[in-house]
Amino acid sequence: MTISEFEQEFMGHVPEIMGTKAHYAVLVPLVERDGELSVLYEVRARTLRRQPGEVCFPGGRMEAGETPEQCALRETEEELAIPRQEVEVLGRPDFICNQAGFLMQPVLGLVSAAGFAAVAPSPAEVGEAFTVPLAFFRETAPEQYVYALQPDVPGDFPYETVGIPADYRWARGRVEVPIWYWQGHAVWGMTARL
Repeated sequence: MTISEFEQEFMGHVPEIMGTKAHYAVLVPLVERDGELSVLYEVRARTLRRQPGEVCFPGGRMEAGETPEQCALRETEEELAIPRQEVEVLGRPDFICNQAGFLMQPVLGLVSAAGFAAVAPSPAEVGEAFTVPLAFFRETAPEQYVYALQPDVPGDFPYETVGIPADYRWARGRVEVPIWYWQGHAVWGMTARL
């Protein structure tokens, strides 16, 4: 490969995290209720194949050419019937790179009173929607659990060929799993981290 070919290949390339299999975006919807900000959540329909009954934010897999904002607003409209124009995008908090190989990109948005009044969960995707005062999260520490990510190296790994000892210290990791409980709902995992 020539320098010119390298340049052609990489000049317009937008770097991303290696090994990323999919990009998802969610809206972290804030609503004003009784003079204070609350976070709007949904509960996934029990009929869904993946994560039925779990508390989450509206969102899903990004389509080709879609920005996180476009995806989050589209999915919110599909799942909760909140019109896109009734959400003021406030910014993009830190994202999560999951060990399963996907990016979860949150979009922070303020839902207007008219948008909140329009909430009508799609029965195919959403069992219910509920709000939690933002102050609750500031005043209440979550329960914290941690699990280890440990390497599972195959027995036939060629240690000698790659020049490392058989007792090589492989990198390990850990995942924190916060859980908040609110009126019969558990806000946990990636949703709680966001």
